[in-house]
Amino acid sequence: MTRPARDEARACVGVGTLLFLLALAPRLAAALLLAREPVWDGHYYHFGATRIAAGLGYSEDVFLQGVRVWKPWCHYPVGYSATLAAAYRVLGSGLWVAPTLNAVFGALVVVLTWALGRRWLGERRGRLAAALVALHPGHILYSALVMNELLSSALALMALLVVVVTRGRWRGALGAGVVFGVAALVRPPLLLGAALSRWSQPRARGWLLAGLTSAAAVVTVLPWTARNCATMDGCAFISTNGGWNLMIGAVTQTGRFTTLRSTDGCPVVTGQVQQDRCWAEEARRRILADPGRWVSLIPKKLSNTFDHESFAVGYLREAAPGLWPEPRVAWWRELISGYQRLLTLLAPLGLVAWPSLRRQGGRWRAGAAQLGALAAVAGLAALALRAEPPAAYLAVLGALLLALLRLPGRPWLGPTGRGALALLGSTTLTHAVFFGDDRYHVVLTPVLALLTAAALRRSAARAAARPDGGA
Repeated sequence: MTRPARDEARACVGVGTLLFLLALAPRLAAALLLAREPVWDGHYYHFGATRIAAGLGYSEDVFLQGVRVWKPWCHYPVGYSATLAAAYRVLGSGLWVAPTLNAVFGALVVVLTWALGRRWLGERRGRLAAALVALHPGHILYSALVMNELLSSALALMALLVVVVTRGRWRGALGAGVVFGVAALVRPPLLLGAALSRWSQPRARGWLLAGLTSAAAVVTVLPWTARNCATMDGCAFISTNGGWNLMIGAVTQTGRFTTLRSTDGCPVVTGQVQQDRCWAEEARRRILADPGRWVSLIPKKLSNTFDHESFAVGYLREAAPGLWPEPRVAWWRELISGYQRLLTLLAPLGLVAWPSLRRQGGRWRAGAAQLGALAAVAGLAALALRAEPPAAYLAVLGALLLALLRLPGRPWLGPTGRGALALLGSTTLTHAVFFGDDRYHVVLTPVLALLTAAALRRSAARAAARPDGGA
C-alpha cells in the first residue's frame, strides 16, 4: 500500500470512529435513561434470548397435564434473540444490555451510511447522509427499545457495502449472500434484498451474481431450517409468522396489525408450523375470493408504513406510562414524524439531476426532462402534504417510478444508488402484500437519507465530463 493510500485509509478510520462516537453518545443516553421492562414484541425477543443464553435453545416451557415440558419456538425469527443471547452470556440479562447493544447498532448504521455515501456521492454528501441519520430523533429513541430494526438496518447496509466494495466479484457476491442470510434470520423480508442485488451488479453478469448471492443467503439459513424440521411439527424455513402476517394483511380494516383469533379460520391447530400453514391457506382463500378488497388496502398499508413515526414513543409509554404523559407523547410523535416525513418527501430528489438547459450537444432535452421531473417531485410533495393525514408514501412510489423511467439527463446511481432503491422497493412490496406499521420503515431511514443527500446532483453525462468525475 502506498503512503497516500495509507494516509487516506487512516483518515477514513478517523472519520468513521468520530462519527461512531458522536452518534453513540445520544443513543447510549436514551438507552440508559429510557429503557424499561421490554413490552410488545420486545418481551418475546428478550425472553427468547434468555432461554438461548441459559442453554435451553429457542424455546419455552409449557405444562401438559401438570408436567413441565420443553417446547421449541420459531414463530419469531431467531436472529435478534440469538444476538442478544450472545451479549447476555457475557454481560448477564440485565435490562440495560439490549438497549446498550441497540445503541451500538444505531451508531454503526450511521457509519455504514457514511461509508456507502462517500463511495457514491463523495465525502461531503456522504457526511450529510450520515448526519441526517445521526440526528434522527426517532432513531435515537429507538435505542431504548428491545426491537430488531436497528440490527436489521445495520446488516442490510453491510450487505450492500460488501456488494459495492467488491465491484461485481464472485467472492463479493458470496460474502454479500452470507450477510443477507444472517440478516434474513433477523428480518426475513431482507432475503428479497439478496435476490434484488442484481441491480447493484454489472449488467453482463448481474443475474449470475445475484443468483450466487441468493444461493449463499439460502445456504446460510439452511442450518436453522434443519433445526426447525427436526424439532417442530413440520419444516419452517425461518419462522412461522409468514402465514400469520399474510392473514392479517387479508383481514385488516386499517392496513395495520390486527389480532387474529381462532374464529377467523383456524380453530384447531396442533403446532406452530401447522398453524402458520393454516393461516396462509385461509389468507389465500380470502384474497382470491375478493382480490379487489385486498388491492384496495395497499394505500392504507403503505400509509401506515411511511406516513408517520410513532412506534418508539408508543413502546416507551407502554413500558413506563408515568414517564410519558399524553402531551409529551404528542410532542415527540410530531417531532419524529415531521423529521421522517421530511426525509421521505426529499428522497425522490436523489433521482433528479440539477436541470441544465444549455443547448450544446442537445443537452437541453435532458435538462427539460429533469426540470419536468423536479416539477413532478415538487407537485407530489405538495399533494402529499395537503392530504390528511399527510401521504408521504406517495414520495416513495414517486422515487421508485423515477428509477424505472430512466429519464434523459438522470444522475448517476451506481451500485449504491441501485442497491438502496432495491431495498426501498422490496420493503414497499413486502408491506403492500402483508400489512403496514411505521416501525418497518426504520430499516429504510439510511436509504432515505442517502437519497436525500444525493438530491439535485449533476447529470451522469455532465459528471463524467468533469476532470474530477464528481457527482
